[in-house]
Amino acid sequence: MSGEKLFSWSKRILWVDLGRREFREWRYPGEMARMFIGGRGFAAKILWDYLKPGTDPLSPDNLFIVAVGPLTALPGPSTGKVIVAAKSPLTGGYGDGNIGSWASVHLRAAGWDAVVVQGALDKPGVLVIEDDKARIDSAEDLWGLDSFTAYDKLLEKYGKNIGTLIIGPAGERLVKFATVVAQKGRSGGRPGMGAVMGSKKLKAIVVKGTKKPELFDPEEYARFAREALRDVKNSPNYGFWMRQGTMMTVEWAQGASVLPTMNFREGVFEDYEKIGGMYMEKIRVALRSCPYCAMSCGHVIRDSEGQEVELDYENVAMLGSNLGIGRLEDVAILNRLADYYGMDTISLGNVLGYALEAGERGKLEIGAGWGEVAKIIKLAEDIAYRRGVGDLLAEGVKRVSEKVGETWYAMHVKGLEISAYDCHAAPGMALAYATSPIGAHHKDSWVISWEVQHGRLEYSREKVRKVIELQRIRGGFFESAVTCRFPWVELGIDFNHYLRMLKAATGLSMTMDDVVTLADRIYALIRMIWVRELGGWSIEMDMPPERWFKEPLTKGPLKGAKLDKDKFLEMLRMYYEERGWAPNGVPRPETLKRLGLEDAVPLAEKHAK
Repeated sequence: MSGEKLFSWSKRILWVDLGRREFREWRYPGEMARMFIGGRGFAAKILWDYLKPGTDPLSPDNLFIVAVGPLTALPGPSTGKVIVAAKSPLTGGYGDGNIGSWASVHLRAAGWDAVVVQGALDKPGVLVIEDDKARIDSAEDLWGLDSFTAYDKLLEKYGKNIGTLIIGPAGERLVKFATVVAQKGRSGGRPGMGAVMGSKKLKAIVVKGTKKPELFDPEEYARFAREALRDVKNSPNYGFWMRQGTMMTVEWAQGASVLPTMNFREGVFEDYEKIGGMYMEKIRVALRSCPYCAMSCGHVIRDSEGQEVELDYENVAMLGSNLGIGRLEDVAILNRLADYYGMDTISLGNVLGYALEAGERGKLEIGAGWGEVAKIIKLAEDIAYRRGVGDLLAEGVKRVSEKVGETWYAMHVKGLEISAYDCHAAPGMALAYATSPIGAHHKDSWVISWEVQHGRLEYSREKVRKVIELQRIRGGFFESAVTCRFPWVELGIDFNHYLRMLKAATGLSMTMDDVVTLADRIYALIRMIWVRELGGWSIEMDMPPERWFKEPLTKGPLKGAKLDKDKFLEMLRMYYEERGWAPNGVPRPETLKRLGLEDAVPLAEKHAK
């Protein structure tokens, strides 16, 4: 593809040096588009090629990347997504997240496939991108403001027709799980992407574009997009989805005994009905969505203080049942404050859960107990501002547990906190968490639903292959295309819609075998970034929390269940075999060569054992 005309891709990346206040256009080789597609693929490739090994994640030398893909912001099913990525200050490895934001639409319209930010400002600033031009404006009047107020002020200054990516006080204070926030509630970048922006004194990115991507076959694309949207709205699940969205999962998780309760001690919660989808539906006041979305997932209620809050399952489970809080309106306050201050809701719920348990055990003085809403809210605010014990909790659950001296109930993998599925009786989902490329996250392989239907307690190669299959589609294709996975995951539309749209947009034909190769290439490269940054690898890095092996469930239909460590280790070894990785979890040199990652081979030859 090198040297030939590209469609949908602009073949342009904006490279920003904040310290020098310099901006340059990088016309990347066309081969990069074919091999990595965009989004996560581009982020991994850029970090591999241009991040100096051993870089401190909070130093000016870290690279903060915003990337879109060839399907981003085109008319179609839920395409308004953007990727943010960097070396993670929370984990020390590769970190990324996706956000539904008008920034995705405007970045595409401005004619950039990605923005790479290096260096740091001496005073707070806003990166402003208007089509081909970029500049740094002062943000001294915005520094210290919450993400909601900052958003309003940006709209006042730059107009309503813009895309924004903003950090709150947590990002400014380098909370290790600070996120990037868009549009008062769309938040992403769990592994501390907001802290990376904060370390660069970059309060916000504002994008305004006026152009349109050039497509390979616009008429065919429009036809395929219409067909995909028709299937979305004709899905048997569409009506119920529009009523409850992901909030329906609370009741499902309770029934499946996977609802995280009291820092993942249990999989059932006695007050689940008071925080579930059925109750939410009764008090819902609005629906919100990302750009170009026909299946809104932002279900809005009024919290206990009368403020509107956009909810979804992960946030409610982690800030509700996991903390012993059984009133949805109270949970919503914590959800709102997390977005307001720019903290990840999942990690916040996890850190608070650990703190409550450590306090209960007399290991940490926090002044709050399970379900004590007002005290937990104060603790969350203390984390955002790094006050008192909040300064320690802002470091994330791994560092907190090491400081406290009790790590076995610290619910994380590789330093990233577990999201909202208990795995005492779900070895497949535990494997998905263990092998997610950013640490414990559900987005790469949400295998739990399949697992519940196909044998909860089996440690089979079939289960391993299902985890990898989902990683390839969800974490490989969707995170690089870049477009939302929900139409395929939740409503079951045919995945071939996306391959047809991709060909019509770009001219690039992809089969499922090509998707497998693309995803395997991205996952192998991300693993090699981890190996390089951590100076090696061991199988222990891919192990889920000790609690699931050590302490069985004491309630619910699966009372007594816990993971079997020997069987899990065997399943993890199967995972490495299926991926062509060595027994210690490092991709084999021959696998890297097959995937076209020859420049990573010397590192693999050193560490693959």
